[in-house]
Amino acid sequence: MERKLTLPILLLLVTLGTSISQTHGQKMKLNAGIVTSKIKETKDFYVNTFGFGVTFENEFYLLLHTPNKEAEISFLLPNHKSQHPLFRPAFGGKGVYLTIEVENVDKEYQRLAEKKIPIQLELKDEPWGDRHFVVVDPNGIGIDIVTHIAN
Repeated sequence: MERKLTLPILLLLVTLGTSISQTHGQKMKLNAGIVTSKIKETKDFYVNTFGFGVTFENEFYLLLHTPNKEAEISFLLPNHKSQHPLFRPAFGGKGVYLTIEVENVDKEYQRLAEKKIPIQLELKDEPWGDRHFVVVDPNGIGIDIVTHIAN
């Protein structure tokens, strides 16, 4: 099942790691990061719920990738002395969401319901052509699980 992870940042919707693009003569790949004290819980959630893999981890940093390795997301412990002060404050739990696109949202809904993952928004068809539901990760980040359907 193909999964594509997206994250809106500063009111812009950007695609994470779907490919390294050529921009201004340089290759670019986006990796979004969340500063959180819940590194272990976060790892367990994404690995056990969505089948993410661990690209890299140490005592203060975790880099995960989607099952198809098309996208990555990182998690960093707050207030770590090795990090610039800009990257030290912990995420406050609001204002960020992730979208995971799947081939069959109904199958994914059933799979997560069977795993007893709490569903925050039940399956819903939207007028713009999405069928989706929502879960929340240990950091309070809403995860929109979506399939684009024909209008």
